[in-house]
Amino acid sequence: MKGNEYIKFMTQEFTSFIDSTPEERKTRRSQRKSEPAVYSSKWLGMLPFALKSTLKKDSS
Repeated sequence: MKGNEYIKFMTQEFTSFIDSTPEERKTRRSQRKSEPAVYSSKWLGMLPFALKSTLKKDSS
């Protein structure tokens, strides 16, 4: 994504967040919290991501 596109995307996301009602934000937040976290990320942090990216880089 180019710089201009990224800024446009972030502006759109920010304005949609600001335009939403506080009740909508609370329900969205509670839905995110109720979803289970990915096991590897929850217990091992960035280690699985770093390992995957290293292996992917080496195979390329």
